[in-house]
Amino acid sequence: MTAELVVLLVVVLTALAFDFTNGFHDTGNAMATSIATGALRPKVAVALSATLNLIGAFLSVEVAATVAKGVVNLQSVSGEALLLIVFAGLVGGILWNLATWLFGLPSSSSHALFGGLIGAAIASIGMSGVEWSGVLGKVIIPALLSPVVAALVAMVGTKLIYRISRDVPEGTKGRGFRIGQVGTASLVSLAHGTNDAQKTMGVIFLALVAHGTISADAEMPFWVKLSCAVAIALGTYLGGWRIIRTLGKGLVEIAAPQGMAAESSSAAIILTSSHFGLPLSTTHVATGSILGTGLGRKGAEVRWGVAGRMAVAWLITLPSAGIVGAICWAVAHLIGGLPGILVVFALLLALAAFMYMRSRREPVDPGNVNAEWEGGLAPGAEAAPTPSPTGADHDAGADRTASNNT
Repeated sequence: MTAELVVLLVVVLTALAFDFTNGFHDTGNAMATSIATGALRPKVAVALSATLNLIGAFLSVEVAATVAKGVVNLQSVSGEALLLIVFAGLVGGILWNLATWLFGLPSSSSHALFGGLIGAAIASIGMSGVEWSGVLGKVIIPALLSPVVAALVAMVGTKLIYRISRDVPEGTKGRGFRIGQVGTASLVSLAHGTNDAQKTMGVIFLALVAHGTISADAEMPFWVKLSCAVAIALGTYLGGWRIIRTLGKGLVEIAAPQGMAAESSSAAIILTSSHFGLPLSTTHVATGSILGTGLGRKGAEVRWGVAGRMAVAWLITLPSAGIVGAICWAVAHLIGGLPGILVVFALLLALAAFMYMRSRREPVDPGNVNAEWEGGLAPGAEAAPTPSPTGADHDAGADRTASNNT
């Protein structure tokens, strides 16, 4: 086995690791509201989401094509140099995903990946190494618009839902909308697979082009689709409970009608973006939708402090991941060749292990993910049990909480 082939295998393995972190980092985008309202039990929710992410990954490759050809300028770099850029960019994306997961911040996995690639490309070959028109048109502008559009759509949807169902008894309304949430949350999971799994496919495609295994005009190999689909599904099944808690309990006290409106809005926008090949941040869309439901429901509580922290994380994701990607490229380049890549890979494993061990000091899991929000991520010692999906009084309880806080 040649050194070049070992480098390619390490890069592909790192890409699948990023896909795995993407899965558990973004599970909350689809399932946080359904878990918060009791529409689905936590473990059932992540299993359903994982299955649909797996299916969705096979439905489109438009986003993969954008990632493979729309971020790094393939005319200015190739071969081992391109492999190193891809590897360093992936490490930057993984480390940012893990850091934001540790703090329960639903930042964009997509922007972490793009930031890492951009930083590594600039460090390697300068500003000309980035396809700036593609980054601006298909990454930055959609990132600015998507949460706003999602919030507006969800706000209007929430107002309509409450107006149409105002004469329906609360118990009946809650049960009906929780059933509806199962369908809408499933659709978001399917949409997530059509968008986010494609990003890692695009990165592996870049690595294969750099190695010379395939040409830039080749079709996406089936094994790439399959491995990326499985990786994101496994990550989704892991849960990402810290981010699920922030989205489900920390941003808005959410009831089942709001959850259905948020998920419907998110699914429509994500599927549309996948159709047009836009590598949209599903986190931005889902968060905007949840925030919109708080604005659309009279008397609902929106925790603007939490929203502000999330907005800051969004703003610094691209540059932060870019800096990490550039540093990783510099370390690997300084050492050189396969040893450089292995050193950076070892650093990635060490930092990942550290962040995992740090998270165990304040664990969030299926048993306490729905505990009352007390101003911080970690639930109190007497965490409330996760509500049953058949609990008819959940929406009424949410209504009482909202009225007590307004």
